[in-house]
Amino acid sequence: MSRARKHKKTGISDDWSAARACLGPDGRLSVVMPAYNLGPSIAANSDRVRTLLDGRIPFEIVVVDDGSRDNTANELRAAAERHPDIVRPVLLAANAGKGAALRAGLAACSGTHVLLLDGDLDLSPERIPTFFAVMQAERADIVIGSKRHPQSQIDYPWHRRLASRVYYTLVRILVGLPVTDTQTGMKLFRREAIAWAFERMLCKSFAFDLEMLAICHAKGYRVAEAPIRMEFGNKVGCLSFSTVKHVMVDTLAIFYRLRVLRYYPSVEVHPLPDPLPLVSIIIACPAPSPYLDECLAGIARQTYARIETLVLPDLSAQLNAAPAAGLRVIPTGHIRPSEKRNRGIREACGSLVAFLDDDTIPYPDWLAHAVPYFSDSGVAAAGGPGVTPPRDPWMAQLGGEVYANRLVSGTCVYRYRPGRVRTVDDLPSCNLIARADVVRELGGFNTAYWPGEDTILCSDIVHRLGRRIVYDPWASVAHHRRALFGPHLRQVGRYALHRGFFAKRFPITSRRPAYMLPSLFVLGLVLGAPLAGVHPWLARAYLCGVGAYLVITGLAAIRRCPLDWLIVWLGIIATHLVYGVRFLQGLLSSRMPCERQRFDHPSENTTSDAERSRSVTPS
Repeated sequence: MSRARKHKKTGISDDWSAARACLGPDGRLSVVMPAYNLGPSIAANSDRVRTLLDGRIPFEIVVVDDGSRDNTANELRAAAERHPDIVRPVLLAANAGKGAALRAGLAACSGTHVLLLDGDLDLSPERIPTFFAVMQAERADIVIGSKRHPQSQIDYPWHRRLASRVYYTLVRILVGLPVTDTQTGMKLFRREAIAWAFERMLCKSFAFDLEMLAICHAKGYRVAEAPIRMEFGNKVGCLSFSTVKHVMVDTLAIFYRLRVLRYYPSVEVHPLPDPLPLVSIIIACPAPSPYLDECLAGIARQTYARIETLVLPDLSAQLNAAPAAGLRVIPTGHIRPSEKRNRGIREACGSLVAFLDDDTIPYPDWLAHAVPYFSDSGVAAAGGPGVTPPRDPWMAQLGGEVYANRLVSGTCVYRYRPGRVRTVDDLPSCNLIARADVVRELGGFNTAYWPGEDTILCSDIVHRLGRRIVYDPWASVAHHRRALFGPHLRQVGRYALHRGFFAKRFPITSRRPAYMLPSLFVLGLVLGAPLAGVHPWLARAYLCGVGAYLVITGLAAIRRCPLDWLIVWLGIIATHLVYGVRFLQGLLSSRMPCERQRFDHPSENTTSDAERSRSVTPS
C-alpha cells in the first residue's frame, strides 16, 4: 500500500540532477497547463516555464485552452509559432472542466513524466527540481504539492485555509487518502501512473484531483508530498455555494465507487483497434440550421482521424459551416428520421456508423473515447451522455436540469449527465456508435415508429443478437434542450406515449417499473381525491402523500437562485403529470399515430427550426 511522506528539505533547489536521474537517458517531461480566460498572461506564463526548463532537461509544454471566451487561443497559437518544437496548444471547443482539459493534454503529450501545472502560475514552477528530488528520494510514482507542507510558502486567504482543512478531514475519513492536500494544481507523475488513473476516471471538474489520487493510491502507486510556493494574490477564486455543493457530491460519489462498488479496478480499458476503422457519421435533419453548423464544427474538431460525414436534409442545400471531415450532403425528400438514417447506413463507407442529431455538438474526444470499445468483438455499439450546452437559453438550461434530475430520469439519468462506465440495452440515437454490419444485419432502424426507433434497434442488438452496448461518460455530446414549459412538455409527451405503447409491443426494455411510476402517481392523484372524502383519515393520508411528494420534489429541485428552484420544481411536477398521462394513453392504444400516417411530424420540424433560429448562440 502506498504512503504519502513529507519531504524534509527546505527552500527552492536549483539542482536539476535529480530531474535528470528520474528522466533517464530517454525520458522527457511534459508540462500540461490547463488555461481558461488567461489571454493577458498565458503567453508570458508558458515562456516563463520554457525559460526555466530550457537547456536543463528534455521537455515539452502542452497548454490546453478549455474553451476560453477571450483571446487565449490566439495567444497560444502565437506562442506555438514562436517555439513550434516546444509549445503545443490544445484548443477545446467548449469549457468542459479541468478534468476534460487535463485528459486532452495527456492525450496530446508524449513525455515519460507529466507535470500538471495550473496555467495561471499561482504555484511557482521554480519548485520543479524540488518535486523531482522528492520523487527520487522517496522513490515515489507521484509527487503532489501541498499547501500544508511545513516548508510551503503560501499567500492564501484564511477562509480558504479553513475550507482546505475541513476538506482534508473529510477526505481522510471517506477515502482514506494519506495526503494533506489534494487540490493544489501542481502534481508530478510517472506516465504509467497518471495513465492508469485517467483511463478510469469519471469526474470532469470539481473533485477531479481527489479521484485521480484515490485511483492511484488504491492501485498501489506511491505518493509523496512536496512544498510549494503559492501567490494567490487578489484573486476571488471559486469557493462559492455551487462549487462547495458539487465538490461534496463528487466526493461522496468517489467514496461510493471506491469503497462500495469497488468500481475502478473493474473498468474495461481497450486499445484503439488496429487498423483504425473508418467512422461514418450520419446526421438526419430537415434542413440547414445554426445548430447543424455547430454540429459540423464539432465534427471538424474531432481528435479521431478517420471520419466521413453524411448529412441527410430534405432538399439539396449548401452548408455554411466549416467543412467536416469527408462531408457528403445526401438529399432524401420529406421522410422520417429513421428512413434518413437507413439511407445513410446504405451510403456509409465506414465499418462503424455514428448517429448524431443535428442539434448536438460532439466534444473533440467523442469518437476517441468510443471507438476503442470496438476492439472487443462482443461490443456492437457504444455511446455516452447528451449534456445540456452551457450557452443554451435560460429556460432551455432549466429544461436540461429537469431531464438530469434523478426523480425524472431515474435509472436512465446517465443519458443526461455523466455516470459510470456500464453495459446498457438502450441508448438514444443522438449519441450512438454501432458496427455497420450489425445494423445492416438487423435491417437498420424500424421505420414504423418515431420516436422510439432507437429503442427497438438497441433492444435487437442486445436481446436478439446477444451483443453488448457500452456507455462511456467521456464519449459525450452537448444536446440542445427544449425550453420549459411548452416545448419541453410536448417532447416529454411524445416520449411517454411511445414508451407506454412499447411496454406492450417491446416489453423487454420498456416494461420497467421506473417508466410506470409517473402513471401510478397520476392514478393515485386522481383516484385518491374522491376516496379522501369518504373518511377523515383517508383525507389525511391523501394530503400527507401529496405533501410528501411536494417536499421530495422540492428538495430535489434545490437551486441557489429561488426563481430557478421554483421553475425546476414546477418542471419536475409537470413532467411527471404529462409523462404519466401520456404513458397511460400509449398503454391503452392499439396503434400509434405514426403507424397510420406516412409522415407524422412536419409541424415539429417547422417549430424546431424556428426555435433554433431564435435561440441558438453561435460558437
